[in-house]
Amino acid sequence: MSAPTQTDAIVAPDSTGAPKTNPARVAVASLVGTTVEYYDFFIFGTAAALVFPHLFFPGSDPLTGTLLSFATLGVGFLARPLGGIVFGHFGDRIGRKKMLVITLLGMGLATVLMGLLPSYHTIGIAAPILLTLLRLVQGFMVGGEWGGATLMAVEHAPAGRRGFFGSFPQMGAPAGVGLATAAFLVAATLPDEQFLAWGWRVPFLLSAVLVVVGLAIRLAVSESPAFRAIEQDDKKEALPIAIAFRDHWKSILLIAGVYLSQGVLAYICMSYFVNYGSKQVGIPRVEALLGVLVASIVALILYPIFGALSDFFGRKTMYLIGAAAMLVSIIPAFLLINTGNSVLFAVGVTLIFGIAMSPASGVTGPLMSMVFPKEVRYSGASIGYTISQLAGSAFAPMIAAALFGATGSWWSVAIYLLVVAAISVIATYLLPRPMGRAEATLQRAEVH
Repeated sequence: MSAPTQTDAIVAPDSTGAPKTNPARVAVASLVGTTVEYYDFFIFGTAAALVFPHLFFPGSDPLTGTLLSFATLGVGFLARPLGGIVFGHFGDRIGRKKMLVITLLGMGLATVLMGLLPSYHTIGIAAPILLTLLRLVQGFMVGGEWGGATLMAVEHAPAGRRGFFGSFPQMGAPAGVGLATAAFLVAATLPDEQFLAWGWRVPFLLSAVLVVVGLAIRLAVSESPAFRAIEQDDKKEALPIAIAFRDHWKSILLIAGVYLSQGVLAYICMSYFVNYGSKQVGIPRVEALLGVLVASIVALILYPIFGALSDFFGRKTMYLIGAAAMLVSIIPAFLLINTGNSVLFAVGVTLIFGIAMSPASGVTGPLMSMVFPKEVRYSGASIGYTISQLAGSAFAPMIAAALFGATGSWWSVAIYLLVVAAISVIATYLLPRPMGRAEATLQRAEVH
């Protein structure tokens, strides 16, 4: 008998008898794909803070222009639940992998078109309208992206290791933020006139390259073993979204509450703090972006560490630690940012986005997806996640800007964030799962 080849080591039969891609390869594919998706989504957030008020809402006063710009950021979230429903339905019906290819292509096309979009000075009111429509397309695609990428990583992973492998899709968020911020850091070194004329477009156009890379990697992995088991057992639901709402509505609502603070604080750190730091505190634009980049790198390192720890100490326990850490980090972060010192600004953003959020973010995928049975998992996880994004992340930067504009005090923004964080702590505690080692034992017994 010949010795096993490298391909044999990577592709072996699973319990359904079909080839199974190595979990590490699937995890990397999920990471690359979600990085591209989040890069596309987050460069919009950075542009909303630095560019769009000038180019797409130039007739407004500075506060109104900023609010309108952040409103277009929020509009993308309006389409996320619809994307979660549509892609969740077909992901539970015809497969996770097919949906991920569609979402990646759709997201990339919308982003490139944004980079080619004429400004208000060129085509008038059509500019912000087209910008909003493309943002809706982005939101629709991202609504289906997260659930599919998470399930591919989690369902390919062996029981007892799903925390570690399931952290990889979540790493796409800080990786995407880091790439988006780095792209804008380079563009922002241009003189203001060149930056506003063409420099801001380069990060959007670079998305085309990232999409090609992500697509090549995603096409190389096999379908999820859990979905193949559904096909083999002929257990596909005709309307998985209806079953998810009928039988698991409490879990959907709790998942939405669990993720609330993570989504809100991510967009506050990525978008609002850049605007607040540069306009209210006097931190140079490039240095504010550099602070977000540092926070993203720290998060990228910590996510898989906390994901792996959750395999030994329980996902709910780890998420609760992160939710509580986010709660207590808000006021210290503001105090650091308000010093006007660029280094302390970076420390403040890193405290929330890089450190406090990491125990929760590292286990988000496996915690939220494994709440649901495999037949409706794509639908249930996607809807809970996107409801939270719509209720929290969508207009968080706009709400923060409006609160500060109305009160002139950062305390109003801090109180808003504290309330959001408290909701997540409570929702996490109420998840119907044991905690600690008891949960870890349960995780090792999970099948699909």
